[in-house]
Amino acid sequence: MLKKLLAAACLGLMLSVPVLAQAGPDALVKRISSEVIDTAKTDPAIQAGNIDKVIALVDAKVMPSVNFEVMTRSAVGPQWRQASADQRGKLQAEFKTLLVRVYSGALTQIKDQTVEITKTQPVPQSTQVVVQSEVRGKGEPIKLDYRLDQYDGAWKIIDVNVGGIWLVTSYRSQFATELGKGGIDGLIGALVERNKAAASGKS
Repeated sequence: MLKKLLAAACLGLMLSVPVLAQAGPDALVKRISSEVIDTAKTDPAIQAGNIDKVIALVDAKVMPSVNFEVMTRSAVGPQWRQASADQRGKLQAEFKTLLVRVYSGALTQIKDQTVEITKTQPVPQSTQVVVQSEVRGKGEPIKLDYRLDQYDGAWKIIDVNVGGIWLVTSYRSQFATELGKGGIDGLIGALVERNKAAASGKS
């Protein structure tokens, strides 16, 4: 279920209708969309499901606009403070690999959907904003919220809400189980195995 929600979130991020550049976090969503959608729709290999090309596109165009340190720290929770620099690096790398592969699955679904950004609003008592949008195509529209914050003057995505579920919060619940069983190293090992299984087509 989580994989489907994350794929839907990525699809919404990538399918926004291109418009003239403008300042603000909503412009980030639109810029990524205009760069990715043209490639995804016209590249035969991507349409055929070539996972290596799909991952390369997502890694190059989408992931630079995600703050993985913040996302990983939030997903790991309080035990992040106990992790060494080496452990934190491994957690971020494995979490990124996980997200890139899940996000990549959405690209092959791009056909004729569009996204309407419906609202951008500040998060009270913080520097964050939430960009609200809807994926529109056949069937009921999918409502998506993107939480962003500024780092060194640039907007970065730090969470996505699909159908009322914040994905980082959902991963935090999964990670808590692994942390309870084996601590930080146990979580790293679980992520490594999960990514290996995904790469071999077992999940």
